[in-house]
Amino acid sequence: MDCFQLSSQSPYELLLNAAFLIPFSHYFLAFLFLLAVLLCHFVEMYFMQELFTGFRGQPVSLTFNSCCDLYQQVVSKCKTLNGRYSSTPWLCSPHLQTAFVHFFGRAPVCNYRRQIFHISDGGNIALDWLRKVDVEKPSIERLDGVQRDDKSPILLVIPGLTSDSYSAYIKHLTFKMAKRGWHVVVSNHRGLGGVSVTSDRFYNAAWTEDVRKVIDHLHTQYHQAPLFVVGLSFGANLLVKYLGEEGFNTAIAGAAAVCSPWDLLICDRFMNRRLVQKFYNRALTIGLKDYAKLHQTVMSRLADWEGIVKSRTVRDFDHSSTRVLADIETVDTYYRKASCASYIGNVMVPLLCISALDDPVCTREAIPWDECRANKNIVLATTHHGGHLGYFDGMTAKSLWWVRAVDEFLCALNSSSLIHSKKRQITTVHSPLESSIDQAPYVNLREDGLVTAFSNEQSGEVGSQQNEQPVEDDKAGDSRGVNDTMQLEPNATTQLVTGFSHETSSEVGNEQLVEDDKAGDGIRAVNGRVQQEHKCNGTSLVSDQY
Repeated sequence: MDCFQLSSQSPYELLLNAAFLIPFSHYFLAFLFLLAVLLCHFVEMYFMQELFTGFRGQPVSLTFNSCCDLYQQVVSKCKTLNGRYSSTPWLCSPHLQTAFVHFFGRAPVCNYRRQIFHISDGGNIALDWLRKVDVEKPSIERLDGVQRDDKSPILLVIPGLTSDSYSAYIKHLTFKMAKRGWHVVVSNHRGLGGVSVTSDRFYNAAWTEDVRKVIDHLHTQYHQAPLFVVGLSFGANLLVKYLGEEGFNTAIAGAAAVCSPWDLLICDRFMNRRLVQKFYNRALTIGLKDYAKLHQTVMSRLADWEGIVKSRTVRDFDHSSTRVLADIETVDTYYRKASCASYIGNVMVPLLCISALDDPVCTREAIPWDECRANKNIVLATTHHGGHLGYFDGMTAKSLWWVRAVDEFLCALNSSSLIHSKKRQITTVHSPLESSIDQAPYVNLREDGLVTAFSNEQSGEVGSQQNEQPVEDDKAGDSRGVNDTMQLEPNATTQLVTGFSHETSSEVGNEQLVEDDKAGDGIRAVNGRVQQEHKCNGTSLVSDQY
């Protein structure tokens, strides 16, 4: 009878009756489980992967040229770069890593000493210094700065897009290097770090002139100290672009680029691809709009202020502000000009590049693998995980893996012979042995067959005008010139930029070499013309354009 009644009921009714028999708490647990699975997929959790490997992490992948002396002499000695990276167990997600370093960070206390660096166009840059004494005895007020004859290494740090010296990830690096005995200086971008914009020039990814002036100033002031540079995120793009533009013509002994975007056009497409990336795009846009509001008086006069206020993506902001201020036609043109990937081949100083393959901001698709492998001066270190500037490791998440990697690399590089060989290469490039005959517009053939310049004073003036051009620019306010000054805040160190120009002094040395080698090089340069004149027995003056 019971079996007959059950068979007469609908199967769906039977399932519904059975479903009501399951306790509600079991449904709630199932819902939480499904929500956790979806959330893990959304934030790209890899906890289970780490659990199965015993939280040993993944090995660091190094990309370099087979003839790379940088790897043989420096990177091979770095334990961190030749080991594995294992993230903090409760931060096994690139998004958790990225969010944690920006919102929490657990940064050490850094008591910077500020200097205001004036630029020729009227702009100001805040240079925040941190030394070993400031780390060990932060409560002691000191007015003495870095001595001009100090030989301790100097590390210049270039922050990210809207970051300054007080950002958590910046403090981790500056504290670590200052504690080791290095003099660390953070070059805040224009309008950041509490400094107002005092000119019509704003910083952008294509503008490397501020970095160039700061580096030239530091090298001029502390010429006995080796100078190293670390660029982070947006600052890494600026650094690599600057190194590619300068080639050998830079005072930098070594550098490191961490989490560089490499190709801004690819990153722009990536930031609009998925929902989670759109969150980052929106967060970066809010930071840029806040920066614009700080300097609304100047920016509203130069850019499309209504478009800035309505911006919802970084591309919208760049269209209404960045490209307009930089006088560039389109946003895509700006991204192409600003991307550092096309400058990698011309980098001539030791450079370590660190990127995470799961970086939620700077996609792995933009990493220039082949270009880095082709350059003997570059070692590219990539990790499977780490997020954007995160790289927390250990159970307590008190330290950043990339900070240790950069620390080991720079210290090993400073004690190697690569920086000395670079200096010899720079000397070779900057000391061409050109004779005055090669520089003169005319040459004179004397009756005794001796070749001389038509007018030594005239040719000297030609060379002098060429050599004086940088000096004229310096007098206009270049950071390498005589009119640059350092305006200090009350708690800043007391320093004065002198008028010494290393470029001018090297040119004077070149002129001396020219005079010493004039006769020999001159005769060889116009030997064919001498023979022709002897055959023709014509005039003794040969007119020819140089």
